[in-house]
Amino acid sequence: MGDEQAGLREALKRVATALKETGVPFALAGGYAAWVRGGPEPDHDADFLVAPDHADRVAGLLGEQGLQIVQPPEDWLFKVFTDDAMVDVFFRAAGTGDVPAVLDRATEVEVLSVWMPVLSATDILLGKLAVLGERYCDLGAVLPSARALREQVDWDVVRAGVEGNPYAGVTLDLLERLDVIAPAGRRSDAGDAARAR
Repeated sequence: MGDEQAGLREALKRVATALKETGVPFALAGGYAAWVRGGPEPDHDADFLVAPDHADRVAGLLGEQGLQIVQPPEDWLFKVFTDDAMVDVFFRAAGTGDVPAVLDRATEVEVLSVWMPVLSATDILLGKLAVLGERYCDLGAVLPSARALREQVDWDVVRAGVEGNPYAGVTLDLLERLDVIAPAGRRSDAGDAARAR
């Protein structure tokens, strides 16, 4: 593990600990959430999710704890810098407008010795597929996580969540053709297990 990866892990832990101290619901999201659930480790940043109604308060509280907060032009996240590592805090979840429900489905997991809520595998994959489009269609960012998390994902929920997105639909078709997931309409044991969680 290189210095950059080690710094990113430390930033993830520091921001998670700071988020816990705010008392506001949050969850680890994005690539590191997928990593915790069995996917490949990301190498660029860590992501957390908070509800839109709490975003300004959370940014203020994290700033009071000595973290550097940067408000980018995008209106759906803010950035937290600590020791030259960047952590994104989102307040919009791709694939759904109901962030509180996504946070409610998160489960507590020990991540790098810190207990924190982590998005469900279903919500992780729903988010990864929902962002696919004409300007961004990196299947290399989707396929490894889909393969690693497939048995934890309710694929019927994912299909319903991305219905109407042709890029996501083609990706799901590819996953079926690669025998990563069962074809639509055919339930697998994995899907049943995911629904039971």
